[in-house]
Formats: sequence, structure tokens, C-alpha cells
Amino acid sequence: MVSRSPGAATSLPHAAKWLQRLEWTVLKRLDGQLQGDYRSLFRGTGLVLADLREYQAHDDVRHIDWNVTARMQTPYVREHQEDREIAAWFVLDLSASVAFGSGPTSKRELACSIVAVLSKLLSQHGNRVGLMLFTGQDSAHSVVPARSGRRHLLYIVHQMLRAAPVHAKAVQTSALGPWLMQAQSVLKRRSAVFVVSDFISPAGWEKPLAQLARRHEVVAVRLRDPLEMAWPDNTGMLLVQDAESGEQLLVDGNDAAFRQRFAQHAQDREAVLLDSLAHAGVDCLELNTDEALDQALLRFAQLRKRASQLSAASSRPMATGGVHA
Repeated sequence: MVSRSPGAATSLPHAAKWLQRLEWTVLKRLDGQLQGDYRSLFRGTGLVLADLREYQAHDDVRHIDWNVTARMQTPYVREHQEDREIAAWFVLDLSASVAFGSGPTSKRELACSIVAVLSKLLSQHGNRVGLMLFTGQDSAHSVVPARSGRRHLLYIVHQMLRAAPVHAKAVQTSALGPWLMQAQSVLKRRSAVFVVSDFISPAGWEKPLAQLARRHEVVAVRLRDPLEMAWPDNTGMLLVQDAESGEQLLVDGNDAAFRQRFAQHAQDREAVLLDSLAHAGVDCLELNTDEALDQALLRFAQLRKRASQLSAASSRPMATGGVHA
């Protein structure tokens, strides 16, 4: 399903109020704090080819132009200059598992908030923003072409707020892999791509993510809730249900051994996920439902800026996927 931005006469009052609240609670606090870190937040995007030159020891091997290298029989790298206007796409996971939240803020609300905030930041600098929204089906629930302007931003917010996840038992588990493969077919030109998900998905998404990162500047925006990392003490017997598959399990929250196994499993899953993102060459912005959104963004921008400075100062190529915040 491809959605198009509404005309000027279309009214989206709920989306406007929701965006206005974010502007006052998040964007106003960010105003002035990002300063020069704005470019660090979106580094590597909007690049146009400026020149070709011979490879040097400190160059990033990802910039080697293999066609020219084959013709010249010596390694050549591409030099780019930053294009002020970029296209940014959000691959947004609003499946059933994202609806979870142990506190006042759910992962779904957090996901919609980060897309709205980043879209606003990009739009006010004249950049175009697009959206691929998934709710649990094999293909995108809606695709909003990349455009600019406040009405377009309101339409993106409207699409996110009205999207309903596929209910439990209607789908086994959300498969991130096919979604990323669809993103590859939709995104024809180099873009900044933000994959917003809790990454609760069957294995198989790692290779499509790495393929997407070879052509685009990809940032994984990982949604987390504290309860997914540690089971609270003294909760007694509870019947828990998987939000997507509908599978139910009776657990004893008073059992220390169960809580230890739960925490160990969460740590193992965390290590595998971060290793997969690093191997794909993708930076990771972690958003927790109990953390202020503006502080997470500032920390991420500062880490990316520091990583760029270290990479420029080092004589050795820096490993990709090294920024994790």
C-alpha cells in the first residue's frame, strides 16, 4: 500500500496536537543543544561524488571504487562532498511486540516519537522524509514517499497514530528480514535509513540489514523496556502471553532461579544483537521507555561526533558499527 501526502485542505487535528506536544516536550529542549552535533547525528548521508584518487593507507576500504580499480590495476577511492539536502527514510516496526510497555510509555509511543522528532529535525533543514510502516504483515502497511514540509510531516504522524498492529494469533512473529528486503527494493537512491524496531524477530534479518547498509547510511534505532532485561522480584505466579504468537506460559516470579535464567537469556540476546549490528556496519541508538528522548539523542550525536574525530585522527581505518548509545 502506497500512501500519498494529503492535500492542503486535509485536516489532521489529532496528529497536529500530538506533534505540537513533542515540539514542546522534546524539540524545545533539544533546540540549541545539538548545535554542531546536528551533522554528526546524520553524518555520512547526502553525499555526492567529488573526485577519485589513489588509495592511501589511512583510507576506509568501503570507499574503494572497484570498477576504477580494476581498470587502473591499482586501488582508487571515491571522495565525496556533503550534499546539504538528503532523503531520510524510516523503516518503522509497529508490530504487536512494540505495543508493550511496563511504565507510562510504551515502545510504540517511543517509536512514533523518535520518528516524529527526527523527521522534524530533518525537515526544518530542508530535507525530505519518507516512511515505510510495518504492522506485522509480510509487506509494508503503508509507504509514504519522501517529501518535505509540515503538512507532509503531519501526514507521517497521522499514518503512525492510526496504524493498528496485527493481533496475537494472527501472525506467528514479525519477520524483520523480509521488511528490510522490501526496503532495498523501494529505496533506489542513497539515503539515510533509520530502522526503528525492538528487533524481536526470527533470525535472518542480519544479511538484509548488511546489504541495506552497503548502499545507504543506516542507523538501527532499538526500542527497549526495562522489564525485558530483568524480571522484578516477588511478582508471584503470573500467566504471560507472547504479544505476537499468542503463546501463553505460567511463570513463578518468586523463583530466583527463573529470574536469573531470564536475565541471562536477555544478556545473551543483547550480545548477539549488538554483534549482528556491528558486523552489518550499523550504528545503534538505544531508546529505553524510562529515559528522556532528548537525552538519548544528544548522547548518540556526541558519540557519533567523537567516533568521526577519532577516525579522522587515526592512521588506521576504524571499524564500522562502532557507535552504540
